[in-house]
Amino acid sequence: MERLQKIIAQAGIASRRKAEQMIVEGRVKVDGEVITELGYKAKKGSIIEVDGKKIQKEDKVYFVMNKPKNTLCTASDEFDRPTINDHLDIPQRVFSVGRLDFDTTGVLILTNDGDFANQIIHPRYHIKKVYEVSIKGMLTTEQIKELEKGIMLEDGMTLPAKVWVTNRNYEKNSCKIELTILEGRNRQVKRMIEYFGLEVRKLNRKAIGFLQVNDLKPGEYRILKPFEVKQLLKLANERH
Repeated sequence: MERLQKIIAQAGIASRRKAEQMIVEGRVKVDGEVITELGYKAKKGSIIEVDGKKIQKEDKVYFVMNKPKNTLCTASDEFDRPTINDHLDIPQRVFSVGRLDFDTTGVLILTNDGDFANQIIHPRYHIKKVYEVSIKGMLTTEQIKELEKGIMLEDGMTLPAKVWVTNRNYEKNSCKIELTILEGRNRQVKRMIEYFGLEVRKLNRKAIGFLQVNDLKPGEYRILKPFEVKQLLKLANERH
């Protein structure tokens, strides 16, 4: 017997966290009965349905994409805006491991392995993420020290970060930094900069751990090599 959310995640329907939400919302049936209990364990051979469709186990797949600008990290959009699925030509149904904002570009991992996704994005696992940030306004030395130490956002204190100033343009009152963080909160980088009353003009995720997309054009993707998947999991489980 296995927990229902784990089975759904292993089938590639969604991450385990999203699967838990589906259960609570009453979207999951086991042998014809709606289950809303998160601790529920399904017997081997049980017929499990999500949104009325029977789930089937898929082979696990892992991709990395260079996410293009003005693209949503969702399968579809009610306003018919571009999504990452518009760039995919694969038989499996995959989802993004964490999300990048509509106007943010860069490294995006895609998979149908919910357990893998959970380990990469769960708050207790800390994989470094490197962002290239173009800022309207100028970060002071004191503000940089604050960022590196940690600042208080509305959802709590940020972990210590690393900041490297790559450009200062005093005429245009703008600067560029490379920011390394260990978290992945919603709009975190933008909120960290907005904390100082400044504005992010351009945001690119340069790396997740060792993983970069310098060899991929915007919208292009490739299969992650088995050793890369293992290395990402190793990084996620290292103590910091």
